[in-house]
Amino acid sequence: MQQYATLLSDQPLTAAELASRLGVPRSTVIRDLPLLEEHGILLFEDMKGRLYLFQRS
Repeated sequence: MQQYATLLSDQPLTAAELASRLGVPRSTVIRDLPLLEEHGILLFEDMKGRLYLFQRS
């Protein structure tokens, strides 16, 4: 799960881009998204489908 946070800390990515960089199917990324929250990795999705690490201001 930490791989997601590492990739998203550099720049926002779509689920398809994450899948490509992780070398897994997009469906795996979609399935893993709810698990990220359980591991304390909170995400924000913009209107274009890009995922960002959620940061409180």
